[in-house]
Amino acid sequence: MTEVIVVGGGVGGMVAALLLARAGHRVRLHERLDRPGGKLAERRRDGFAFSLGPSLLTLPDLFRELGAAHGAVPLDELCRYRFADGSVLRAHRDPARMAAEVERLAPGQGEAWLAFHAWARRCFEASRRTFFAGPLGRPPREARPADLAAVAPGRTLHGLARRFFDDPRLRQYVGRYATYAGSSPYRAPAALGCVPAIEHDCGGWYVPGGLPRLADELAALLDGAGVEVRTGSRVVRVTDDGESVTGVVLASGEREAAGAVVVNADAAELYGRLLPDRRRLRRIAGLGRSSSAFLMLAGVDGRTERLPHHSVVFSGDYRREFADIFERRVPPADPTVYIGCPAVDDPSQAPPGAENWTMLVNVPAGDLRRWPMTPEAYRDLVLERLARRGHDLAGRLRFVELFTPADLRDRYGAWGGAIYGTAYRGRFAPLLRPGNRGPRRGLYLVGGSAHPGGGLPLVAMSGRIVASLVDEDFPAARTGARPAARPVRP
Repeated sequence: MTEVIVVGGGVGGMVAALLLARAGHRVRLHERLDRPGGKLAERRRDGFAFSLGPSLLTLPDLFRELGAAHGAVPLDELCRYRFADGSVLRAHRDPARMAAEVERLAPGQGEAWLAFHAWARRCFEASRRTFFAGPLGRPPREARPADLAAVAPGRTLHGLARRFFDDPRLRQYVGRYATYAGSSPYRAPAALGCVPAIEHDCGGWYVPGGLPRLADELAALLDGAGVEVRTGSRVVRVTDDGESVTGVVLASGEREAAGAVVVNADAAELYGRLLPDRRRLRRIAGLGRSSSAFLMLAGVDGRTERLPHHSVVFSGDYRREFADIFERRVPPADPTVYIGCPAVDDPSQAPPGAENWTMLVNVPAGDLRRWPMTPEAYRDLVLERLARRGHDLAGRLRFVELFTPADLRDRYGAWGGAIYGTAYRGRFAPLLRPGNRGPRRGLYLVGGSAHPGGGLPLVAMSGRIVASLVDEDFPAARTGARPAARPVRP
C-alpha cells in the first residue's frame, strides 16, 4: 500500500484520488478552500444560485462509471446563438434537426454541416484512440494509420470552418469551440472541431441543483472510498531527495511523507512555487497563457420570454475580438457574451418569478491594471452591448456580482487568471502541454493545465490517466481492493 498525497481538490484530483483509493492505496487529499471541487463551485445570494465554473456536462459516462452524474438530464437545445445581424441559430442535439436549422439560417449549408459533423466524428474517434488514450509519449495501442490525417494536422480551427462553410456566421459558430480551450480559432488546431461530435452524439447535460452538485457527489464517493479529505489545508511545497518526491509541507509548517504526490494545481504553480523548476517554467511561459474570464452574476427580476438555458451573443468582428484578447491583451471592445440561466429548466436556482443569469466574456489573463477601464466600467459596457442585441436588463437587475481574472488567480492559483493554463497555439499545441509525469519519481500532474486539457470530461480523463500511472509505478496490495485504475475510453 502506497501513501499518496493529492494536492488540490479539483475534479481531476478528486477522480485520481477516488480511483487510487479503490485500487488499494492510502490517499490523503489537501484542498486549500473550504470545499473540494475546484472551479466546479457556486455562489449563492438571496435565493439565487450561480455556477462559477462549468455550466454544461458532456460525456457523462466518464462520471457515471465512477458512481456520479446518474441524475443528469439531457438538453434538447444545446445552445442558441445570436449573431450581430440579429439572426439566430438554435443548436439542437439531434444532428438531423441541427442540419435543418443550419439550412434555415443559411440555405444550401445544411449538407455542409452534415459533412462537418461527419468529419468531427472521425476526428473524435481518432482522438479517443490516440490523444485521449493515455499519457503523452506513450504509443497508443489502438492507433490506426489514418488517425493523423483525421485530425487535420496543419490546419487551424478557422481554416477548418472555411473548408466547410461559406457563410461567415457558421464560421463564427465553429470558431466558438476554440474558447472551450481558452484559445483563438485563428491559432488553435482544427482538432478542436471534434467538440460538435461530442455534443451532438453524446449530448449536453445538466445536473439538477446545478453542476456543482457533481462535486458534492464526488466528495461523497471519496468519503465512501476512505480518502482522507482535508479542506482549508494549503500545501506550500513538495519535498524531494533529488530523485524522488518524499512528501509535502503545509502552510502550518507540518510535514507529511508520501511515496507519491499528485498535484492538481496549475503547472505554473507547481514549477514556480511548489517544486521550483526554471526550465519547465520557461517552457510553459513560452506556450503562452490561455484566456481568462470576466463573470457577471446577476439576479434578474421577471421571466424572459423564450430564453434558453444556454445562449451566446456573438460580437460583430470575431477576428478583432481575439486580437484584443491575445495580441493587444485588453478586454474586447465588442465582446461575445455567453449567457447561462439554469432557472429556465430548474426553478430551484432562483426565487419565484426571477432568473439567475451568469454572463461570461473571454478576456486576457494577466494584471487588471493593464485594462483601459475598471471592471465596473466593463460591466456597464457588456450590459450595453447585450441591450443592443436584444437582451436589455434595464430595470430588472437586483444585483450584479463580478468575478474577474484576479479572482481566478487568487481563488484557484490560476496562472495570471488563465482558465486552462496554456493556450492552444499551433498545430502541435495539444502535444506541448505539461505531461502527467513530473521530473521526480512519484510526482504526477493532473487537471486542466496538464494533458489532455481543460473542461470536465478532459480533467476526468486526466484523473484516470494519472491513477493508472501511479498504480503502474506503485502497485497496491490487491487484497480486498477493487481493480486498478486504467484509462477508460469515453
